[in-house]
Formats: sequence, structure tokens, C-alpha cells
Amino acid sequence: MKKTFLIVNIAIVFLTSCQKSFELTPPDKLSPSNAFKTEKDLQLYANSFYNDLPQGNDIVRGDQTSDFLVGSTIDAYLSGSYSAEQAGGWSWTSLRNINYFLEQMTNAEIPDDALNHFQGLARFFRANFYFNKVKQFGNVPWQATTLAIDDPDLYKTQDPREYVMDRVLEDLNFACENIREPIDPTSSNITRLVALAYKARICLFEGSYRKYHDELSLQASANQWLLAAADAAKKVIDAQQYRLNIESDPVMSFRNLFINEQPKSNEIMLAAVNNLSLRVLNDANWYWTSATYGRRLSFTKNFINTFLNIDGTRFTDQGNYNTIPFWEEVENRDLRLQQTIRMGNYKREGQAAPPDFTYTYTGYMPYKFTLDSKATDGRAENSNSLPLMRYAEVLLNYAEAMAELGSFTAAEWNITIKPLRERAGLLNTEMPIVADEYLRKEYFNNISDPQLLEIRRERGIELAMEGFRYDDLMRWKLGSLLLKPYMGLYVPAMNTAYDLNQDGKDDVSFVTAVPSNPQKGIVYFVVNGTQHYLTEQNTGNIVAQNNLKRVFDESFMYLRPIPIKEITLNPNLKQNDKWESK
Repeated sequence: MKKTFLIVNIAIVFLTSCQKSFELTPPDKLSPSNAFKTEKDLQLYANSFYNDLPQGNDIVRGDQTSDFLVGSTIDAYLSGSYSAEQAGGWSWTSLRNINYFLEQMTNAEIPDDALNHFQGLARFFRANFYFNKVKQFGNVPWQATTLAIDDPDLYKTQDPREYVMDRVLEDLNFACENIREPIDPTSSNITRLVALAYKARICLFEGSYRKYHDELSLQASANQWLLAAADAAKKVIDAQQYRLNIESDPVMSFRNLFINEQPKSNEIMLAAVNNLSLRVLNDANWYWTSATYGRRLSFTKNFINTFLNIDGTRFTDQGNYNTIPFWEEVENRDLRLQQTIRMGNYKREGQAAPPDFTYTYTGYMPYKFTLDSKATDGRAENSNSLPLMRYAEVLLNYAEAMAELGSFTAAEWNITIKPLRERAGLLNTEMPIVADEYLRKEYFNNISDPQLLEIRRERGIELAMEGFRYDDLMRWKLGSLLLKPYMGLYVPAMNTAYDLNQDGKDDVSFVTAVPSNPQKGIVYFVVNGTQHYLTEQNTGNIVAQNNLKRVFDESFMYLRPIPIKEITLNPNLKQNDKWESK
């Protein structure tokens, strides 16, 4: 339904270009006076709003800027030379499309509940539009109407963050109260429960951002946003329309959420739906298996260390956790580990597929979005649909909001974190009462609450690669984690071949130079002491991509700069602090 983009966009261009000359429109042509009459008319126009949601390829690349993935390059934003000259993201076309619809839809001759439904749908997308703008820029101009070229508001300055986000919450509340359909079995439409789930996501972001960013002087209002997040998430939970995906093979319960053309709609509330017959596709296999097409993204050991043992104990409670060979460290762990990275008995087309060091820098090679078939490794033809909103995220958002409010108890644990860990095969899923010192030392040294630490652990593991980590670091005021060294697996000795998946065939050898007589089937990974080195020189953990120098200035880089060309066009815009000189 929402793929009828060509017709919709032609209609939009025509309508918006002719809005000042309705009297010149022939009676048999499309115009605002006859284009917004029926529910079908409104639905056709509203389908265009879905263009603003992330598409498959956006999700494939969602976490490429994070603290637990390392690749061949870094985001230009972290390079130290980024400036307002390079900035983007200041586009308002989508907002005009939404506001135009809200103004014209009143022409429809349909029941009030239908009008309210479509108004709610449009206001949902407006709220999401502004949420994304505030995440980037902080203060932005709020516009609730379409603007003519002579409208003075076209050149207004930014409105305060708190004003804009209050309007966002008003839009979300209206959407959650008036969008009609509770669920959608195709996972492709915004329904009332999807709107509630997004409200929980947005309110959690804003509440935690205000709590940890004391420079905003908005901490007093943080709890009202956290309460709104908890309330919205709890409504989704209490509706009992969604559940975690559980399959007979526990090793596939998690993985099947990401590799099927038909979304697992029991858990996936909204997806970027791909379809082979319609040629709506993504490039996940190509991006995550190619040494040249993608960014060769690999997980860091610091992150892999956070996966619990299958018995529920902490992997990092053992003193030698950093010096355990790969084939041993990945055994008997949270089942999501083997559904996220290549390890153990993973096979492609019946053939063993250990971590491939022509791709991975660290040994922890992701495959969460890739299909087991090699058919699309070299072209953008993956048909697997990828989630935009999962019920698992709703559980995590509820748990975190309640923990940040100081209201998290065993009852909340039992309906949120415990079922996630049960699906992951953990044998002990009881709520910990002692803070994990590894998490505190490596990630969250400002947190001592044992449950909040576990919720953050769970969030990182459950949602890895799905596009949340950068936003999480920004709202928790932990941008400094983007500067952590990129640690990889433990190398017992140089110039020795290792069988990473224990299938009887050696896979990799770490060397200072590729030998003149290389052994077939072995990848020789050059540890040259500069780009890659070992922590103990001839043994130890890989430190990868040491040549990627990163900068994150805590004093101003939580907000992006306003593009300089936009300030040239509108001198009333104020540049974000400290970006003026960049």
C-alpha cells in the first residue's frame, strides 16, 4: 500500500505547486478541493509520509558509528576537521508535506473518527520529524503551517528545545488517542500501538537526555518525560497484542527476526518491508561480507565481554577473561552471541564459515542481518525485511524508564529483562542485586544501580546493529566512549595458525608480514605495530585500526552544527555553541 510512491509524489507536487491558483484548475483535474474528499484520498496522500521512515539500507548501516563496532573508516563527524561547512540535515520538505495535508484534509467528507485517525497519523509523522531534528540540532524552529515565500516565519530563529518537544508530545498524544487500528499483521503501517511504542522511545530519549545533560538546566522536567515513556510502553505491554518471538529451535528465535522476507509480526511491530517479487531490496549481505563494498565492521572485545555465560554468570567475573582463545570464549554464552557473530558451527550453504579476517579486524564478525546463502554477497538483492520497532525494545524502554525513575522492582524485571534472557537461553534469569564492576569500569562509571547497569547491558546486546547505540551514547552523555581503543580477540602467539571454529581446518595466522609460501586456506592478518598491534607485542589482544584517530569534544559535540549555508540564507538562525569557529 505505501509503495505507491510515484502516484502520490506526482499528486503532492501538483497540489503544492497549485495551491495559490485553485481558480485556474480545470474542473476535471486534481486540486485540493477535490483531492481530499474520501478516506481513500487521504490514505493515498498519507502513504507518502512513510518515505520518511528508515529504509532497509538505512537499517543495515544503522550502528556504523558506535563504540562497539570498528570499521575501515570513521564517521567524518569524529575526524576532528568537521565543520558547519560540511553539515547537512536541515531539510524541511517532509514537514511541509505533513502540514499541507493537515490543512487540506478538513475538506474530506468523512466521519469525525476517520478525520481524527488521519490527523493522528500526520501528527505522528510530524512528531517523529521534529524528534529527529532536535536530536541533531537541539533548538529548531517550530512550524505548524505551510509557509508562503513572503511569510515572515520563514526566516524565524529557533524555538527552545523544551517548547518544540512539548509540541512533539502533544502530537504524539493525539496520535496515540486517535489512530484507529491497534495492530497490523503486515508490520508495515503505523497503528495505535506502534504510535505508543514510538512515544515511549521518544520520551525515554528526551527524559534521559535532560537528566544527564545538566548544561541544559532541564533536569527538573526529566521525570515527566520518563513517566510518559513508562506509561506508553506499559500500555503496549498491557494490550497483550505482541510477544517475544519464540521458536522450537532456540538458536533461531532471535535470528529469524532479521532474515525473513515476511516480518515476524508477533514481535516486529513495524518493519522496512522488503520483497523480492516487488524488487524492494537491501544490500545487507554485500555490506556485511565484502572487504571492499562495506566498511568491514566488526564488534569489539569490550562489547563481546558483556554477553553473559549460559548459566547466567558474568563472563568477566573470571580473572582471565581477556586471554581466553576465541574458540573457548564464545562457548556456553548467551545464545544471542551465536545469532549475532560468526562462531562455532556456523555454516553457509553447508560449508563452515568461521570469522573471515579478509573482512573482520577483530575476529568478532557480525552476521545478524546477512542471509546464510551467498547468492547476494556481491549485489544489493537481499529480500529480508528489517525491523524498525520491536516489542523487545518496548520492554527495554519500559525497564529503563522505570529504573531511571527509581521505581524498578522485581515485578518490572520479571516482565521485561527476564523474558529476554529466557529467550537467550540463560539458565539463571533472576534480578542481580550487585553492580557489575566490569560494566562500570568499561562503560558506565557514573552508574552504581545494579539493575540499571543490567538494563543497559541488555539493551546493547538485544539491539546491537539496529541503529540505537549512537543515540544512546548521546542521551546518556557518554560520547567519550566513541574514543575507546578497538580491542579484538586474544592471540596466544604470532606466526601460528589457528582453527577459529574448531572444524579441523586452520583459518588465520597473525604475522608481521605475509610469508612467501602462504598455506592455502589460511588468512594472514598483518599485525604491523601501527595500524594493528597486540597488547603484549608478540601476544595479547588485537588493538585494531589504531590509525583511525577520533575526536569527540564533550563541550559541544552532542549537537550538530547548523549548516553554514542555512545561516547565510537566514541570518536569524543562531549557530550551536562553539561551532562558530569550526
